[in-house]
Amino acid sequence: MPGLYYDEMELGSTFHHDIRRTVTEADNVFFSALTHNPARLHLDEDYCRTQTEFGARLVNSAFTLGLMVGISVGDTTLGTAIANLGWDEVRFPKPVFHGDTLRVETEIIGLRESRSRPDAGIVTFLHRAYNQHGDLVASCKRSGLQLKRPDADKGNGRAAS
Repeated sequence: MPGLYYDEMELGSTFHHDIRRTVTEADNVFFSALTHNPARLHLDEDYCRTQTEFGARLVNSAFTLGLMVGISVGDTTLGTAIANLGWDEVRFPKPVFHGDTLRVETEIIGLRESRSRPDAGIVTFLHRAYNQHGDLVASCKRSGLQLKRPDADKGNGRAAS
């Protein structure tokens, strides 16, 4: 299991995830259709080319958010997460286009013991996605409820930060 337990996470640790992903037209069209998002910015090439400042369709930002967080899972929470608690400060400072290749990094910016679950802690991650030019295209803070190591001494949990 590649995910980390709460006890193994360190404040300030940054993960440069090995997985990179080139976003395709199919990704964008399927995701927009599956989520019932008919926005012309995602589906109408002629409209985007002739009537927007972008000149091409934009990738659905909800897809970008999901991809950014999904890429982080293998290195951080796979098999050790109990629940995703929320996303905050979601930002898309630059657009993503078909053919862009995204890379993701994740920083641990908060750790605290769960008040209601002695077997868990709450981790706050800062996820950042960059395109092939090094431009920041997405970021968010995400909080998750993370298992503690099952064999860990319950008295040696990480203190709240």
